[in-house]
Amino acid sequence: MTTPPPESLPFPDSLCHRCAAPPRYVQSRTTTFILCPLLPQKYPPQPVRACALFKPRAPGPSQGME
Repeated sequence: MTTPPPESLPFPDSLCHRCAAPPRYVQSRTTTFILCPLLPQKYPPQPVRACALFKPRAPGPSQGME
């Protein structure tokens, strides 16, 4: 089942959470997977610290300074 980001983000330091792609969060009974719509492998090993396809998401009204 695909859901919005969980309240507590898995791998909080992953670039995926800040990507303009945007990632989708797929939750199973025991874990949360981060699906990338751009990468061929779709579920990159986490945490992603570097990605050739990463583009920062524009700050929204609810986002603070990081």
